[in-house]
Amino acid sequence: MGLAGVLSNPTLELHWPDGKIILGNDDWKEAQQAEIEATGIPPTQNLESAIIATLPAAGAGYTAVLRGKNGGTGIGLVEAYDLDTSANSKLANISTRGFVEASDNAMIGGFILDGGTAEVLIRALGPSLTAQGVSHPLVDPTLELRDRDGTLVVANDNWKDTQEMAIRATGIPPTHDLEAALVMTLSPGSYTAIFAAKATPPESAWSKSSS
Repeated sequence: MGLAGVLSNPTLELHWPDGKIILGNDDWKEAQQAEIEATGIPPTQNLESAIIATLPAAGAGYTAVLRGKNGGTGIGLVEAYDLDTSANSKLANISTRGFVEASDNAMIGGFILDGGTAEVLIRALGPSLTAQGVSHPLVDPTLELRDRDGTLVVANDNWKDTQEMAIRATGIPPTHDLEAALVMTLSPGSYTAIFAAKATPPESAWSKSSS
């Protein structure tokens, strides 16, 4: 990824909504190599992981778990691609939980919109993660949305400061006033959401993004 401190040997698991493992992979060439190469976007390193799966829809939620082999740590990237856009289902939501550290070590979520314009809700959660059993959540997350050139599109600190009615109308507003969110109608293209701490925390903390 061109970054310092990357995860040297990632592993990947895909889980059913009940937590059971559907598939797991360590090195992508060990299984499904031909299928993965046929997508045109195989991993560029042999030690990286990849999985292809046809998943039932009907509102089901799935979880991809990225880990370092043998307890390794570092910066990693999880990607999800809809390989059959003609199917009568669509990838509706991506939610990521990650560690947000001090200074420049923010959590970054990238997404690509294809086809026509789309209205999206992006949330940066922190304090409400306590109710999900997460200890030491990020106290006051901030949110930025940038385009493919890195230009700032919009930013938000506390979700009620702007767009409160529009965010409530989605039916899934953040549950804590210090959490961030925004609703935007976006043109096709690549975008990056950046989640950071409003003030440099004394230590690392958990945060969750969803879009």
